[in-house]
Amino acid sequence: TAYEIRPRDWSSDVCSSDLALFLRIRTGRIGNLAHICTVLEKLKNRWKVNGLQLTLILLTFALGGSCCGYLARGVLAWLEPGAGWIKVVLYLFLVTLLWPLCVIVVSIPFGQFAFFKNYLRKIYKRVFNKNTP
Repeated sequence: TAYEIRPRDWSSDVCSSDLALFLRIRTGRIGNLAHICTVLEKLKNRWKVNGLQLTLILLTFALGGSCCGYLARGVLAWLEPGAGWIKVVLYLFLVTLLWPLCVIVVSIPFGQFAFFKNYLRKIYKRVFNKNTP
């Protein structure tokens, strides 16, 4: 029988028992699924978000990181630094500079701007040990 999932049926749990059972049957990896669910629950509790928000946050991290890598490679192609360690160091520098910008821009359409603004503020405080406005 088919099982239809409607938005009103979604629970706040990231891993429902149906999903857990399905993945256990499909993968045979019961222990890994339990560990993933535990990690996701800890993230939800630490960040004080629900399951949908957590999904949007993780999606923003993934897309922001991908955009950052893509842009950094584009800048490297334009600069043509050659091969070797200079290219690697320049790439890491570009990724470090571009990542916050990419994540903030990607967070806007997903409605997670406030979360990432606070997240980046915390990172800035830890790195530079300063108070931000």
